[in-house]
Amino acid sequence: MKIPHLVRKKHDERLVLHRLQETDHVAEFREAVRVGLGRSPKQISPKFFYDERGSQLFEAITRTEEYYPTRTEAALLTAHVEEIIDTAGEHMRLVELGSGSSTKTRVILDAIAARQKALEYIPIDISPTIVTEFGKQLLEDYPDLTIRGLICDYRHAMAELRQRDLPNKLFLFLGSSMGNFLPEDAVSLLRDIRATMNAHDYLLLGLDMVKEAQVLHRAYNDAAGVTAEFNLNLLARINRELGGEFNLAGFRHRAFYDAAQRRIEMHLESLANQIVPIAALGRSCSFKQGETIHTENSYKFDRHALDELFSGAGLRLTGQWFDPRRWFSLNLLAQA
Repeated sequence: MKIPHLVRKKHDERLVLHRLQETDHVAEFREAVRVGLGRSPKQISPKFFYDERGSQLFEAITRTEEYYPTRTEAALLTAHVEEIIDTAGEHMRLVELGSGSSTKTRVILDAIAARQKALEYIPIDISPTIVTEFGKQLLEDYPDLTIRGLICDYRHAMAELRQRDLPNKLFLFLGSSMGNFLPEDAVSLLRDIRATMNAHDYLLLGLDMVKEAQVLHRAYNDAAGVTAEFNLNLLARINRELGGEFNLAGFRHRAFYDAAQRRIEMHLESLANQIVPIAALGRSCSFKQGETIHTENSYKFDRHALDELFSGAGLRLTGQWFDPRRWFSLNLLAQA
């Protein structure tokens, strides 16, 4: 299927964005809220956490004492980046799913820049602002870097990359973002990535591991309340963008570990019976005391779950690294 370049915007000779989807983000958010709050139980996708304020709050979460994944993964990358690049080979191009602030990406870029002069970086993100802002910073620090950003979801990006058939790609999917997908959806996305890979391509995948429930509880219930503010910002976003009348004090953040499903669940719990008008929906939404909106899952993995995920997607493990406590894993994968 041919994916049209709906917008091709050149910010610099070395920074070009291809917008592959013409998306009305307000309409998309409105429909997600309409459908999600009409369900029983109520549910809204975690992708809608990340407006400007939500993105700022998530960056703050990664700096809290309790939230171990970001710093643990960064330490793993720093310790093992040379092994990763040795395996991935020469003359590579970097493709990153969910580029975000590109903080950990710099560890990879530093190692590659020491080995090859020119490097093409293809960040994939739904936000052109994020890619542009951090892309310009990267260009200042890496004079031989070119950025060809894809502004779209992952599926459209994979379809576009299959048409280009670019050799020597190292895909990055870091931050344990894969854990936000339901297991069947995670396998489906990995299969899509695999179908985009050539024989000499690799995928570096960061995944959070099963550990003591108390460690997980603290990570998603930090003492400073940053994660709670991040979760509640979803209601504030409905107020800002859709004319909602949520009283944030009438809801509380709940995050707990479901050991049977090996996942953290995040919810927003109503503290009273209440009715909330939402102007953009043309109706009100009722909540009973104790009723929740399910806002996120974060799956955790053990060795068996990793093996099932990789084999189910048709990928083989070529390298694997754990921190000393085995709290987090970096997995280098190729086509099976």
